Amino acid sequence: MDEIYAEAEQWHVNTGNETIHAKRIPGRWRTIKWLAASVWLIFFLGPYLRWDGRQAVLFDIPNRQYHLFGVTVLPQDFWMLSLLLLFFAILLAVATALAGRVYCGYFCFQTVWTDIFTLIEEKLEGSPAQRRKLAESALSARKVRIKVVKHLAWVAIGFVTGFSFVAWFYGADKLWQDFFVGGANVAVYASVVLFTVGTYVLAGWLREQVCFWLCPYARIQGVMLDRTTVVPTYDEQRGEPRGRMRKGETQAAQSLGDCVDCNQCVAVCPTGVDIRNGQQEGCITCGLCIDACNAVMDKLGRPRGLIRYASLDEMEGQSVPALAARPRVWVYGTILVLALSGIIYGLSSLATIELKVLHERAPLFVQLSDGSIQNKYTLKVLNKSSEDLMVSVSVQSAVPVTVSGAEEPIAARHGEVSPGIVFVKIDRTNLEAENMPLTFVATTTLPDGTEVEAIRESAFFGPKP
Repeated sequence: MDEIYAEAEQWHVNTGNETIHAKRIPGRWRTIKWLAASVWLIFFLGPYLRWDGRQAVLFDIPNRQYHLFGVTVLPQDFWMLSLLLLFFAILLAVATALAGRVYCGYFCFQTVWTDIFTLIEEKLEGSPAQRRKLAESALSARKVRIKVVKHLAWVAIGFVTGFSFVAWFYGADKLWQDFFVGGANVAVYASVVLFTVGTYVLAGWLREQVCFWLCPYARIQGVMLDRTTVVPTYDEQRGEPRGRMRKGETQAAQSLGDCVDCNQCVAVCPTGVDIRNGQQEGCITCGLCIDACNAVMDKLGRPRGLIRYASLDEMEGQSVPALAARPRVWVYGTILVLALSGIIYGLSSLATIELKVLHERAPLFVQLSDGSIQNKYTLKVLNKSSEDLMVSVSVQSAVPVTVSGAEEPIAARHGEVSPGIVFVKIDRTNLEAENMPLTFVATTTLPDGTEVEAIRESAFFGPKP
């Protein structure tokens, strides 16, 4: 404890006027934090996953195609993106309502990258005390060497981040072929530079200041918490009055609580807040203060949990309702289920081709010299596959019809809408009403031999019988 107290003199609450050098200690929540951060490996490795001979997930903006494994989503299915954004927005709200800023502490881009940057800083410059000493020391060859290596490593991570981001949109293989020989377009280079600089500045220099001053989520999360929200909490009744231990004096003789005022909870906090002062907007719910406090309690032979995940109701000794008894969980859960159901329905009902039929309005019909009635239709065939297709169009009706303009298949380019015009003629003696239903059927054969079709209902107009 003498060693911890000697170190504690340098720890104080962050007021934004100096860089926070958080201490790193092992523990349960640190391990969970690394496991959660590993989800971001998908960001770096995902573009290299192959599916059916091409990149599995590719957001091809120039061609307005979004390939998700075996599914190709076009702008016409944009509504699914809206549902996806709604799903993740509500999921974030659910996570906040249940466990505070748990997203910030374990998954946020800023938090994860800052953790990586500070890990590199610690490996090169040493402990927090050594880093502060190096920053305050005079310029020397050693200092320049360490700083140059550190910043080059930061820039390299920023570059890999930007390069990986662009690979999702440009194609990983094509990006490797074009980028380093100057073959990519200006947007590619600008995006990589923007992400490189942004990552370097945000994670390397601003760090916790982003959480305090730039992130809008820090401002709104307070209204999303309630008395049942589980967040890192200091047990004031058990810990107070706090005070430092003295050699040879027992805790009972000191009449103090379990908090020994070692400031380790402040030392490990990446935003530099003191959790003993209560919940604050700077707290990103990462649980590292819990690891620090538990480590000290273990050394003193006292029970863990002086700082723990708990709700306000629990700390005040009130009963904590089950998840199923919380109205907010039901509301959020219902919205999540509806949004997810819509996404699943949309993905499962995507057709390879779509057919739209537009009836000529002026005139609705014409009478030919033989007395028959003719209608004009504009067809629009949307090819959602990755191959060009030849699409045949036929017309079905309860009475005999003559179709002209559909003798040859429509050449439908992949990812595009291909138009066509057909004329449908019906003998006037067969007209039973001013308008009669027609069914247009578009059929094609995929490269693998599978036959697919799209059906669209329309109407045939004529004079009164």
